Amino acid sequence: MIDHASLTRINSETVTRKTLEEITAPVSSHLKEFRTFFKETIRSDVFLLDQIIGYLLRQKGKELRPTLVFMCANLFGGINTRSHIAATMIELLHTATLIHDDVVDDANSRRGLVSINKIWNNKAGVLLGDFLLSKGLLIALENEEHQLLKVQSKAVQKMSEGELRQLKTAGLYNMTEERYYQIISEKTASLIATCCECGAISATDDKDMHALMYEIGMNIGIAFQIRDDLFDYGIYDIGKPTRNDIQERKVTLPLIKAMEHSSKKESARIRALMKKRKKKDREIEEIVQFVHSTGGMDYAKEIMYNYANKAIEALEKVPQSPHTQSFVDLIHFIITRRK
Repeated sequence: MIDHASLTRINSETVTRKTLEEITAPVSSHLKEFRTFFKETIRSDVFLLDQIIGYLLRQKGKELRPTLVFMCANLFGGINTRSHIAATMIELLHTATLIHDDVVDDANSRRGLVSINKIWNNKAGVLLGDFLLSKGLLIALENEEHQLLKVQSKAVQKMSEGELRQLKTAGLYNMTEERYYQIISEKTASLIATCCECGAISATDDKDMHALMYEIGMNIGIAFQIRDDLFDYGIYDIGKPTRNDIQERKVTLPLIKAMEHSSKKESARIRALMKKRKKKDREIEEIVQFVHSTGGMDYAKEIMYNYANKAIEALEKVPQSPHTQSFVDLIHFIITRRK
């Protein structure tokens, strides 16, 4: 058993030495089973669809969401068939939303490969996303998992609301810190929270624990998204920077705080640069240096640590388990990962 008092809080000095493979070792056999079941679930006898699905399966991610389902189930007695159903439903939902996002964003790549909408077309991307969503619904209904379907449907609603809220806010160029938290809570954290809740639902009937795991997942999800947003402004300490958010004129927490701490003249200059549809490399680097020099990065990191620590502190309310430390290690990995 892990003594709750020994759960390690996270700060700027925290170094994660464990790899993701080491952290997920307690659920590795279940992840292997999950991959097989997932492939079987989305197989199709429609030639074009099966061709696209084959390509989709090459775009393997970190499998964070099914991992969260399994790790949370382990906290409450162990992984079972319901856990696998929950993990598969979540991954179908998540994959569908990524494909639809690529269509909406006219993205060129996904996980190092050319995006599906670029190889085939937007229509194929939308239809594949719809196919995956329908598979998730069928799995829930065939297994009479109405509770899992209900909580995941709420997540879809929140994710859609977050996307629309971001569209409106970006159009008006009036992003505030409060709106930023609301958007990332809906767009990203709601699904991660649902992973944690579904893992608990699959292993215990205790509704208080279901609610607690959702709360823990929300805090993890917000920290996860802030980490993603930090990548865009990285120099050498965060991992390889992408600058995608800057190019796409997305206003995230590091920039929001930097603008608050700058003069009107500086703020006007950066705002004008951010509004440009096509930015030169030197203009992008000017924005990056501005965010660093005005404390935007340091502030966003501190907020990220705060949310991660809220999740770790809330774990003290969960019955002690030999799997608690693995879950804490995963939280550490999420906010110290370099890509």
